[in-house]
Amino acid sequence: MTRPVDSQQCGPRLPSSFTDQADRSIRIDSYDGEPEPLIEMYEEFDTGSFSQGVPPRTRSQIEEWVTHLLAEGHNVVAYHDEKPVGHTVMLPHDETSELAIFVHPAYQSAGIGTKLIRAVLGYSRAKGVDHVWLTVARDNRIALRLYQSAGFDIREEKRGELEMQRDL
Repeated sequence: MTRPVDSQQCGPRLPSSFTDQADRSIRIDSYDGEPEPLIEMYEEFDTGSFSQGVPPRTRSQIEEWVTHLLAEGHNVVAYHDEKPVGHTVMLPHDETSELAIFVHPAYQSAGIGTKLIRAVLGYSRAKGVDHVWLTVARDNRIALRLYQSAGFDIREEKRGELEMQRDL
């Protein structure tokens, strides 16, 4: 069973701003703009930034993938100096939604992922999402801690991955 909803784990209202742990001003907001700024961000990801096959590696694959995410999901983006540095999306699947989160490699480990995940949870809850799940590589300890701190519980373990879930 998932944990009860905690308002600290779902929020804040968008847009929001904060100073990350590297002393950068970060703005977080919902996103329904053109795909190009996100495509450019994903093109800068290095080979160590890929997990479970995403983000895709070639420009054409990234274009197709980002276009799909923007058309189908609830998207939230983190900006530094008006440039996207993080992206999270909630994609509907039957009675639930799947969460995916990405932070530009140069901006990782600065608290942006924590703020992004909480923002998309609150944003998606306001859009009527009431249950969310995700998968994470079992050895991705940083992501696993992030998801647990956001109220996700392990639902299933399979082939090197953990499936996690929570109610909103």
